Amino acid sequence: MSAKPRTTGTVRAVFLDVDGTYADYGVVPDGHVRAVRAARAAGHKVLLCTGRPVSMLPESILAAGFNGLVASAGAYVEVAGTVLVDRRFPADLAARTVRTLDAHDAVYVLESQEELHVSPAAMERLQAILDAHFRKSPDGPVGTSAILGAVRPTANRAAVPFAKVSVFESPVAMERLVREIGEGIAVVANSVAEEGRHAGELYQCGISKADGVAAVIAHLGIAREDTIAIGDGANDLEMIAFAGVGVAIEGSSPEVMAVADRTAARPRQEGLVAAFAELGLL
Repeated sequence: MSAKPRTTGTVRAVFLDVDGTYADYGVVPDGHVRAVRAARAAGHKVLLCTGRPVSMLPESILAAGFNGLVASAGAYVEVAGTVLVDRRFPADLAARTVRTLDAHDAVYVLESQEELHVSPAAMERLQAILDAHFRKSPDGPVGTSAILGAVRPTANRAAVPFAKVSVFESPVAMERLVREIGEGIAVVANSVAEEGRHAGELYQCGISKADGVAAVIAHLGIAREDTIAIGDGANDLEMIAFAGVGVAIEGSSPEVMAVADRTAARPRQEGLVAAFAELGLL
């Protein structure tokens, strides 16, 4: 599919997924940094739109400079230092979620914008899982430290105000966890899922990256047709479908590809450089 760039001079709002889109295993290609800076210099608004919470965004990812960000897959929205949205799990849903995960001895992280919380007993297993994932990167396991640096071993996790949960390993399927937690919870695949290991991201029903995009453009006064969303994962589906131009990274799932207007190469090929140029952002 294809979509024509908007007229020269139009201010666009560009929303970039992080893992698998802007960065590869936590490493941002130099070309992507230059593309973001050039687009902003041309007057466009460029924002990250990620499943990660703020606490999981190291300086190495933020270094290009952004006009704002949508974090926790739409549960948190910030533009130029102004917080527009900050939704946490209601107390009852939070308690049911933690109780169910603990009953199955799952390895999980409660994600808040300030820090990440994990069971003290699960720290060693979490590090092993992250090391195994990021070791696949040609640059080595640099992403592990970026995540673990914000992790806090927390005994009383039911009292933590969190926005989302990343489950890295569960002895039962994610769908079963959702059924047992009950009303108000949903699940989507995450980028660290391993073959044979039940993993995913638990979030509040009715929240998506598209909601974050909508909040940003309402605040900035930018029309929906002047938005561009680029991503590769299951939690990018709604924002790619919502945007004026939706871009899927090559190799995305058929569901993501089906709602996209065009594609871009993967981070290893600095795909955003060509995509930004073709869309008239540079």
